[in-house]
Amino acid sequence: MNRTILIQERLRPALPTVLGCRDYREQEQLLVRVDRILRESGVERLFVGLSLERYEAAAAGPVSQRDLVRQSERSEKALRCTVLKNILGEDYREMSVRLAQCGLFRWFCKLPELEAVRVPGKSTLQEYANWLPHGEMEKVLGLLREAVSDEQRAREIGLEAELDMEVAWVDTTCLKANIHFPADWVLLRDAVRTLIKNILTIRRHGLKVRMPEPGDFIVSMNAQAMAMSAAARRKPGSKKARKRVLRAMKKICRTVWEHAERYERALEERWSETDLTRKEAEVILRRMRRVLEQLPEATRQAHERIIGERAVANADKILSLYEGDIHVIVRGKAGADVEFGNSLFVAETVSGLILDHELRRGISPGDAKWLQERYPKMKEASGDRLCGAVGDRGFDSAGSRKMLQEQESFNGLCPRDSREMQRRLREDEAFIGAQKRRAQTEGRIGILKNVFLQGVPRAKGFRNRELQVDWAVLAHNLWIVARCPWAREEQAAAEAA
Repeated sequence: MNRTILIQERLRPALPTVLGCRDYREQEQLLVRVDRILRESGVERLFVGLSLERYEAAAAGPVSQRDLVRQSERSEKALRCTVLKNILGEDYREMSVRLAQCGLFRWFCKLPELEAVRVPGKSTLQEYANWLPHGEMEKVLGLLREAVSDEQRAREIGLEAELDMEVAWVDTTCLKANIHFPADWVLLRDAVRTLIKNILTIRRHGLKVRMPEPGDFIVSMNAQAMAMSAAARRKPGSKKARKRVLRAMKKICRTVWEHAERYERALEERWSETDLTRKEAEVILRRMRRVLEQLPEATRQAHERIIGERAVANADKILSLYEGDIHVIVRGKAGADVEFGNSLFVAETVSGLILDHELRRGISPGDAKWLQERYPKMKEASGDRLCGAVGDRGFDSAGSRKMLQEQESFNGLCPRDSREMQRRLREDEAFIGAQKRRAQTEGRIGILKNVFLQGVPRAKGFRNRELQVDWAVLAHNLWIVARCPWAREEQAAAEAA
């Protein structure tokens, strides 16, 4: 980790004094504080150190000091640009524009301003968002929690006092996947579009196998999709119409599947006849094989549900041809009875700091069992300060009550028994206060999902979604700490600057 000392602190232009815009001054104060938190807590040093370790491990031979310095500078930019992007809630393209427009943002991200202004483009910003894997991002998040929960280190950062880690408010939610609504016939339409587009790509690069005009299959499938949408309306004969349309869709899919298999074999055997590299050909082959492998099962699923009128178990359903790690999550809420994605566990402290989180790849074990799994990790994340948990009825069970009792921790979980609930609301003042505070956890999840994750994360694959959640939690926690009460002398110095 000492390699980061090789980087000399670069000159950064002084921020101009801006009058007449209170919102700008508040945003400036926020970013100045986040800048100090990153430096004084050691988060930036750790992030750069982990990046250098990965860089050296991936290098074919010895790495020069000049390369290490350059990689350190890129790692700093990766951390700061991605944190700023999540705080602002911008996409990659708009974030690049904002960096070009605003000197404050360039100052925070340590971008050069001497001869010319150079800002990262959208592709570079996307590369920054995948700079470290999930396991190493957990170390970065853990260091920030340690720094703000320790009295001495919190005061070094500038906080008035360390953050309270004694009680955690827990909740779960669904992080939706960026997919089409998983109607069965939509899977068939998506399969045809993907296969035909890949066939067109292969033909464009010089390899052709005899077949009808590929684009005609997309036109035919689109026509059937519109017919299916019209047949979905509740009117006499709609059920027979849907079955008739699905049979036409299955016929198109069967023909496209046969053509795609021939093109897949041709590209595998004769890729050297094209102007594609082997790696580029492998990308196309992976896309085609992923759909070709799932299309027969997707066709069977649509047949069972629409023509056979038989239910298919949620565990056996294909929800997307492109996202294999998502699930049907029954929420039972108005406007969100069923959602499609991954379950997300969140635990926050009284100050709003997210103490622990987990995006579940598999099916959720249920809130109560999930709490029992995560509680030891939550206690470790708090520096062994955690001594209570608060949650809704879903977290209450005999196992949860026993675990909290063995840990000698406060049980703030809503009892499932209504009589026990009424008794605690009459007699237990600590329980009443904890339950009143619980409403803020719903808002915390809303802020995390809708602001820092921009609603539905536009990331492909579970690993990328998991990493996006890590970045959102890091940016959120920096935002929370920067808005906590700071020492008076630090506040006066910030205002004077």
